[in-house]
Amino acid sequence: MVSDYYDLADQPFGVTPDTRYLYLSPTHREALASLLYGVQSGRGFMSIIAKPGMGKTTLLFQLLQQLEDSARTVFLFQTLCGPVDLLRSLLHDLGTEAQGHDLREMHSQLNECLLTESRRGKRLLVVIDEAQSLPDSTLEHLRMLSNFETPREKLMQIILAGQPQLAEKLALPNLVQLRQRISMVARLDPFTLQETNLYVGHRLLVAGYDFRAPLFTPRAGAMIAEHSEGIPRNINNICFNALSLGCALKRKPIDEEIIREVLDDLDLGSENGMEMTIREPMKSAPKASTPAASAGMRTHGRVWLSRCATAAMLFLMLMWLLGVGQRDTKVLASQTSPAAATNATRSSSRILSDSPSAPDSQSPHTAAKNSPAPKDLASETDRSKLPAGPHTATRSPRYLESYARETSIMNSEIDPAELWKQVGNESTGAEVALANLYLAGVVVPQNCQQAQVLLLAASKKGNKGAESLLATYGKRCQ
Repeated sequence: MVSDYYDLADQPFGVTPDTRYLYLSPTHREALASLLYGVQSGRGFMSIIAKPGMGKTTLLFQLLQQLEDSARTVFLFQTLCGPVDLLRSLLHDLGTEAQGHDLREMHSQLNECLLTESRRGKRLLVVIDEAQSLPDSTLEHLRMLSNFETPREKLMQIILAGQPQLAEKLALPNLVQLRQRISMVARLDPFTLQETNLYVGHRLLVAGYDFRAPLFTPRAGAMIAEHSEGIPRNINNICFNALSLGCALKRKPIDEEIIREVLDDLDLGSENGMEMTIREPMKSAPKASTPAASAGMRTHGRVWLSRCATAAMLFLMLMWLLGVGQRDTKVLASQTSPAAATNATRSSSRILSDSPSAPDSQSPHTAAKNSPAPKDLASETDRSKLPAGPHTATRSPRYLESYARETSIMNSEIDPAELWKQVGNESTGAEVALANLYLAGVVVPQNCQQAQVLLLAASKKGNKGAESLLATYGKRCQ
């Protein structure tokens, strides 16, 4: 379904070590060339060390493909074993079943296999993945296996691949002889921003994407690079979930909103950014297998709360407006620019006029007539100095001041372009203010989905105003 929606011939962000999708960054290219040269030169022991998810296994598969015509290769990945089990697995992959559990007898069998391959003009290459899990006794036994040689060449070469813990283990005093025999050590570094974009583009190209239009926006690509920390496995997980969510929402291209939603569903909070797990759902809620389902569940869960709280919130707001006198509008007019005051007036007017529980026949000015007038109530002449605009007469300046105070944004800053700049600076008040503008649909077209994204982001950062507005979101977008 996802592949069809984005016109892909294959899933580009899979989890298997498919060499078709191998992207050779500078360090990946250097590591592959070093290992290839080391094998062809008969260096004996070599090693490749990198963080989890950096593509070690895919790189090793590519190496074995390039050597399949000149060497007999064995790939071992079950490393939680002792010397006997490791040697038994090695013989099994060579087509020979071990006879008994005697190490000396198995060594003899291995020696015969090595001599047979040597007569054929092929050397034996043994690759051991996740070698950091090997017990010290097994590593020491591997050192003994490297003694299978002729006066001219090594009959068997071994590549140890593992995580940074492998380097720590090889530095132990009891393994100094093994460390001395490792003649080449290759390392893989995380991708930069540019390399991350090239990596994503490479995988899309292999999957058949035609690039008539970018699949990821530049901002989305920057967020992927930042939160994945340049680790291919993390990049794959983010992009896979982003494509799934984008397909569910019928969105092209993938923008920063989708990436932000995916990052909320994926836990990238590990100390070194090497692990990624799905957050545990609440016990009372059913499991969501995809980010799209998670987003739907969160939205559905808030609907009942918003319906229960909408009437109460609007009632309290109306009571506050009825109980407070209006300030001199000259103060508001002097503190705001004409454009900003007009935008704020239009937004707040539209917000209350759309509320079903607000009486259409009673505006704040009408309500003020039924309550004792404050001494500093502005005259009709002063009130006429407000910037002209629709519904200007139906909203009190006191309400506009409260609106700016609740969102932590001054009236002079209620401007969509300026607010978006403040959102980029992590201002939760700006997010709430923009959400109000999008919900009102006066200054900018109504966009309930955009408003929800902004309110959710501000609410997660602890903005109480955002939590209150979320309660009215469902009603105002019906």
